[in-house]
Amino acid sequence: MTAPAKAIVLFAHGSRDPLWHKPMEAVAAHLATLSPQTAVACAYLELSQPDLPTAVATLLAQGAQTISVLPLFLGVGKHAREDLPHLMADLQTEHPGVQFKLNPSIGEDARLVHLIAEMALDSL
Repeated sequence: MTAPAKAIVLFAHGSRDPLWHKPMEAVAAHLATLSPQTAVACAYLELSQPDLPTAVATLLAQGAQTISVLPLFLGVGKHAREDLPHLMADLQTEHPGVQFKLNPSIGEDARLVHLIAEMALDSL
């Protein structure tokens, strides 16, 4: 099997509660099923491990050359606007030969907004 050239990091806030991680891990597992040639890792801003630099190091060790970071934030607060871009800049400085892509937070995607609205209507 060849090393993955591309990788995705699902980036979330983090929690001390281990049950909180289950949805992120479920997304990662489904993503791995949909695209087995793509390496997938979860990373957390705080209160959980691994943090973003650790997850990136793991993916680089697996051979990733392009890493896409998808913030799993519904709202675009300080973490998405300030903290994450600083972390990404630090990663780019530390790994200049790697192509990093910071995606918009999932809460900014119209597809998710529509899905949540449909789920709300289904709950009636």
